[in-house]
Amino acid sequence: MPTLELRISGMTCRACETRVGARLRAVPGVTGVRVSASRGRAVVRTEGPVDRARLAAAVEAAGYRVGADDRAWLTRDRAVWRDVLLASAAVAALALVAGATGALDAAAGAGGLVSTGGLLVVVLALVIAWPLGLLIWANGRIQHVAALSGTPDTTPGTTYLLAGSDVRGEAGGLPPDGTEGARTDTVMLLHVPESGPTALISLPRDTYVDIPGYGPNKLNAAYTFGGAGLLVQTVEGLTGIHVDHYAEIGLGGVAQIVDAIGGVELCMDPNVNKVTFPVDDPESGMVWEAPGCRTVGSPEALAFARMRKADHEGDIGRGRRQQQLIQSVASTVVDPSLLWQPTRQVSLIRTGLGALKVSEGTGIVDMGRLALAFRAATGPEGVRGVPPLASLDYRPGNVGSTVLIDEAAAPAFWQQVVEGTFPPGSVVGGIPQG
Repeated sequence: MPTLELRISGMTCRACETRVGARLRAVPGVTGVRVSASRGRAVVRTEGPVDRARLAAAVEAAGYRVGADDRAWLTRDRAVWRDVLLASAAVAALALVAGATGALDAAAGAGGLVSTGGLLVVVLALVIAWPLGLLIWANGRIQHVAALSGTPDTTPGTTYLLAGSDVRGEAGGLPPDGTEGARTDTVMLLHVPESGPTALISLPRDTYVDIPGYGPNKLNAAYTFGGAGLLVQTVEGLTGIHVDHYAEIGLGGVAQIVDAIGGVELCMDPNVNKVTFPVDDPESGMVWEAPGCRTVGSPEALAFARMRKADHEGDIGRGRRQQQLIQSVASTVVDPSLLWQPTRQVSLIRTGLGALKVSEGTGIVDMGRLALAFRAATGPEGVRGVPPLASLDYRPGNVGSTVLIDEAAAPAFWQQVVEGTFPPGSVVGGIPQG
């Protein structure tokens, strides 16, 4: 998918971002826009080649000018970093062959001259050394947590359980409020089937479940009672799907990553987000005056992900916004310009891995595959949604208001997730309409 970065002069405010973004999105062929006033740039994705002059004219119509140093890249939608590493590996293999040939030539009588092949080996060895060294270094910084159940894997494909915890007082996260321990505000099941579209299913934190050893309760109580391991067991019991990898990030970690990448673009669309504008939610701190997109820093990003009381769909709406936040962070991190910024690569990896904990046995390659799977699920061909629900306000007693999954429809739903038989690009589950 072609991606063009435009350097824009004169942008100094969030209103600038909104004006420029609206003009660029109106250009035929444009499929996505991310504008950052602080960086003075706009990243534009298109279905195919688009005349740069039309994009420049759109920016000028908003009252700004495009710099002369814009750069264009052709990027593959799912595998920017993977392609770079594979290409580097292939080049290195060729270099080794060339170097061996050069060495033989020198030994045969080149008389102390450095062969062309030998020089090529040195240069290309440096090219491959950086990404491989970065991978080895990153792999050594991964934080692991005992999470997997150890039950036999009878589920085809690969399944990831993603959790977001909200420990109060965590650096960069929520301030202390007397709440003890950690809870999971975010639980998502990401499944890559052997064939068919990748699915990302949000499990509402208040889902009514049976927690092994504790009985009926809300889903997020599993993490409070027994940490990652009990949460995995509970989700496996709820869905019948074996979890292969677990990844957890605290809200403080989200804040650090958002700050490290200079903010993220988030949108509130009345066709998707069931809220009444202006949004002003004191509990989460989210304030959003009108529909539209804007680039936000970590405090606003956290509020965006936590708000639920001002959302008419409660946990369901919050799940959608959490998915959007993660998608926006991922899109920013895989910006092709990072290929030429090794210092920033190190900073982002250090921040990201410092905020994450993953299951034992999960390495940097698994985490890369997780990132690619998430991009596939949140892309145009992915499947997103929630389980089929019977009630958003089920009150069984002793645990307050809960979300009740439709027991009759759930088995077929999870089977479709595993087998990849949902139509690509579909939004699934929820409360039946009508």
